[in-house]
Amino acid sequence: MKNLILIGGGGHCKSCIDVIEQEGKYQIKGIVDIKEKLGEKILGYKIIGTDNEIEELAKNNTFIITLGQLKSPDKRIELFEKLVSLNVNIPVIISPFAYISKYSSIGKGTIIFHHALVNADVKIGDNCIINTKALVEHDSVIGDHCHISTSALVNGGSKVGAGTFIGSNAVSKEYITIPEKSFIKAGSLYK
Repeated sequence: MKNLILIGGGGHCKSCIDVIEQEGKYQIKGIVDIKEKLGEKILGYKIIGTDNEIEELAKNNTFIITLGQLKSPDKRIELFEKLVSLNVNIPVIISPFAYISKYSSIGKGTIIFHHALVNADVKIGDNCIINTKALVEHDSVIGDHCHISTSALVNGGSKVGAGTFIGSNAVSKEYITIPEKSFIKAGSLYK
């Protein structure tokens, strides 16, 4: 198994660890977080460095961003661009309990959680979070750096602009366009 370093050690990181362990393709080498947390452990994995040490850690390691996204995608975007500039491997992580159509495409650095459904002819960009039980229906396009939250539903043919957050249990009408960096609140209907 390849070594994997996680960037971001909050609550979202814990859910990511569970998916990574279940997928069984990577060995988590450690977590990068803030200086004040150095040496702490999250679900048994040690915080081994800070953002300032990513360049040094880039040698012979694979990375995934495990920092969540609520109000803004900016920090996730900044970290992703840094990893791209270092030319490191940023894999797609998919829970073995998710369903991903063989006719879909998923960009690098995207993580798909347990019981998510990605249907036929869906295109998901780079560095996205498709969270637990989210449904992305046929012919939808999810831009880079989006978070489709728990049990959210993106109906067929929808286009979700880059950097968008769709909250838990939110539903989009079919064949709509959601502008970049939108914030769709939990439980709402976007039409």
